[in-house]
Amino acid sequence: MALRVSRKIYREILNKRVFSTPLLTARHCSSSAQTAPNIPHSAKKGRLLTGATIGLVIAGGAYVSTVDEATFCGWLFSATKLLNPFFALLDPEVAHRLAVSAAARGWVPREKRPDPSNIGLEVWGRKFSNPIGLAAGFDKNAEAFDGLLGLGFGFVEVGSVTPVPQEGNPKPRIFRLPEGAIINRCGFNGEGIVAVAKRLGAQHAKRKLDETSRNSSSPTDEAKHRGKAGSGILGVNLGKNKTSEDAAADYVQGVHTLSQYADYLVINVSSPNTPGLRMLQGRKQLEDLVKKVQAARDEMQWGEEGPPPLLVKIAPDLSKEDLEDIAAVALGLCLDGLIISNTTVSRPDPVSKNPVAREVGGLSGKPLFKLSTNILKEMYVLTKGKIPLIGCGGVSSGGDAYQKIRAGATLVQLYTAFGYGGPALIPQIKAELAECLERDGFKSITEAVGVDCR
Repeated sequence: MALRVSRKIYREILNKRVFSTPLLTARHCSSSAQTAPNIPHSAKKGRLLTGATIGLVIAGGAYVSTVDEATFCGWLFSATKLLNPFFALLDPEVAHRLAVSAAARGWVPREKRPDPSNIGLEVWGRKFSNPIGLAAGFDKNAEAFDGLLGLGFGFVEVGSVTPVPQEGNPKPRIFRLPEGAIINRCGFNGEGIVAVAKRLGAQHAKRKLDETSRNSSSPTDEAKHRGKAGSGILGVNLGKNKTSEDAAADYVQGVHTLSQYADYLVINVSSPNTPGLRMLQGRKQLEDLVKKVQAARDEMQWGEEGPPPLLVKIAPDLSKEDLEDIAAVALGLCLDGLIISNTTVSRPDPVSKNPVAREVGGLSGKPLFKLSTNILKEMYVLTKGKIPLIGCGGVSSGGDAYQKIRAGATLVQLYTAFGYGGPALIPQIKAELAECLERDGFKSITEAVGVDCR
């Protein structure tokens, strides 16, 4: 039908433009004979091309209007792959800035298809439509989290957020490697707590207004379980300023200012790009820090849903003794979770052979997968499966996410692979993960968590 319509319109356009223009008739038609005008060959080609283009657009539009929403949504996500080579030509930090701006303006596809039923789960009393999240570092200033959640992530973590704005380390500070990896030494560059609080507060107020207009009566059970961002779960990652002499005060300020907008909070003590930060992973230092941050959170007024869960993000470059100390602190102080892991200062093969590997900074991406997964597995055993763990590091497929879950992760995060693969990677990972669960006879994510450690 659409094709017939486009052909008809195409013929009408050609007839109208070529034969029915009064100016052409006056100039080219004699009084004795009504012959077709003598049109230059190049003009004919142009009109044919114009007509064909219009016909294709009309036919395509007519066809798209007949397909179901899920099919069209799939096309949009697949089409984003065409942009990946363009982004690869840009400076890494420029490409990152463009990607954040696009998501902030809604210039990215929005997932309309439901997630596979076997990958949904509930953690900390909150419902996750899927366990795949975007790690901190992408949306540092909470500019684009709504658009990113719309891409189909189960949760998005913004930050790291520091109390005072800071430029971070000198540029260039992000380096691509052909092994699907990145080295960065950004150093918590960001606009600071005040700017982030304004954005989160504005979005929070908008969501509350929307909920009030939809539900004039008391909130439904579904609304209570939904995240603070409405369309998904929102995490806020807290950091300290480079020149701060009181790290605990920085994290406490982050809690007081941002916790009301967060579904969970993260104490980041593992970035290798802030001098002295990783020393906070020591047993006594971590214990003192967590106690102060927990006290700051618990002294605030909370409603029925209670305070946001508190997690700690750790490094992959830790000894067995370090891991035992962190596990003891986590269990002793009833931490709500751990994120394993941040970037590594090591250079595993095959990255070690690349000259770029000599750049100072944290390595992320595929080469980090084995190291971070081994640390994840050890921590699951040390914490006896009592604390939810978020597996992060080198995830680029549904199979990778599945391995993280089997190693003890309840939730999984990615970042570098998203930078390389773009939006099309998200539905791919979720579909592959669902297939892995079904293949091995697991009816849910929860059944598969930690099976390789039992």
